[in-house]
Amino acid sequence: MQDGTLLAAVDLGSNSFRLEIGRLDLGHIDRVEYLKETVRQGNGLDDARNLTTEAMERGWDCLARFAERLAGFGPRQVRAVATQTLREARNRDVFLLRARTILGFPIDVIPGREEARLIYQGVARLLPQSDEKRLVVDIGGRSTELILGRQYRAEVMESYRVGSVAWSMRYFPEGQFTPEAFHGAAIAAQAILDEALSAYAPGSWDVAYGSSGTIGAVGDVLAATGHDPGVVTRDGLLWLEAQLLQARSADRVRLPGLKEDRRPVIGGGLSVLRAVFDLLGIDTLHTAQGALRHGVLYDLLDREHTDTDVRTATVARLATRFEADPAQADRVARVACALFRQLGAGTPAEELQRLERKLAWAAQLHEIGALISHSDAHKHGAYILENADAPGFAQSELHRLSQLVLGHRGKLRKLDLDFADTTMVRQLACLRIAVILCHARRDPDVAGLRLAGTGQSLSLTLPRGWTTQWPQSAHLLREEVLAWQKTPWTLALA
Repeated sequence: MQDGTLLAAVDLGSNSFRLEIGRLDLGHIDRVEYLKETVRQGNGLDDARNLTTEAMERGWDCLARFAERLAGFGPRQVRAVATQTLREARNRDVFLLRARTILGFPIDVIPGREEARLIYQGVARLLPQSDEKRLVVDIGGRSTELILGRQYRAEVMESYRVGSVAWSMRYFPEGQFTPEAFHGAAIAAQAILDEALSAYAPGSWDVAYGSSGTIGAVGDVLAATGHDPGVVTRDGLLWLEAQLLQARSADRVRLPGLKEDRRPVIGGGLSVLRAVFDLLGIDTLHTAQGALRHGVLYDLLDREHTDTDVRTATVARLATRFEADPAQADRVARVACALFRQLGAGTPAEELQRLERKLAWAAQLHEIGALISHSDAHKHGAYILENADAPGFAQSELHRLSQLVLGHRGKLRKLDLDFADTTMVRQLACLRIAVILCHARRDPDVAGLRLAGTGQSLSLTLPRGWTTQWPQSAHLLREEVLAWQKTPWTLALA
């Protein structure tokens, strides 16, 4: 990307939706504009974990305003991510279908550990560089992320289902502050966070930082009331809890630095923060300027290049962990990408390169399920990808990758596939044909093979004499033609 390029990150949080726009300048991203709206979608999950119509409409209205500001941005300049509320919501697809149309850009629901990784990136990018071992804490509306890292590298990441909105609803439902409510909320939070003690224990980090949300709000109140700015201390938390108890209810709290949108959820957020302090033995937490949205912006830069895209390293690690044959994966990737390049004639080079990279990932991973079962390797591989902790990947990206792995052989009707998605279908066809051509686990003879496509029709042209020279491959390709006849697409041999 060129210096001066505008980039935007949209964070669909449980309490607030945020839009951060920055300008690239010599590898750094300088803020141009920041918008935040209190949507409080986390309050809109009913007992069946469905978003209410009102909660969805609040989100859609906010995204419509963000979309107006993003007019003119290209797809490579914007990334939108959604966190815990949409991870939980059973009817999230209903919300997302319209939300994507309104915003004009895809929205990635990211796993908890991926959220933690991006939070750490955002915090680290806005801190002075040092070799200190960092603990980063982020208390959101319905989840809390804990990360250990050094410099720009997150080393230990976890997400826990405890947050300011959820805890305020559960333990302070009428906004009433009592010692019993605070005690019960803190004990419940510690019960969920207790397993973090082994990984994040005192001594495993040098400096603790708090990101955004609850910690930012608490830090603002403490600084505005005479406490040391830039830090949250144990004494400060005790003082703040005393102020809330004195006020007795959220609507009566009047504290300098406390914004109106934070008032209804300050009780739940404070109780979770107290639990983190007590459990991990924190005395001082430094308030950080970076947050999830900043991590998303810098991740946009990293995704531009194979060598900096964390997804590339994740794919390599999964392939190694599940003992996929690297030579076979490489030859399938080369053949599949060569075929896809033939289909993509006329596609802008950068876009074609991006799509080839994703196809190559599927090729690298297509045999990872063989460690479990050779005959059902494609099914086990797909299951692994659907459920793996895969840094850099959104849930939708993992699902798409899993469908390519599931579909690299066997029947096509078993796939959760939109056959109107031309790019996905063409990637799948190229992968399947490449697997067939490489079935003997040696470099295939592909000289003169040509794959062309028009509409929902594909045609593979074979050189004269090829079917006689390679009868087994020819037989498998004829079987492949029959497989595609059971879909809206056709494959022909010429």
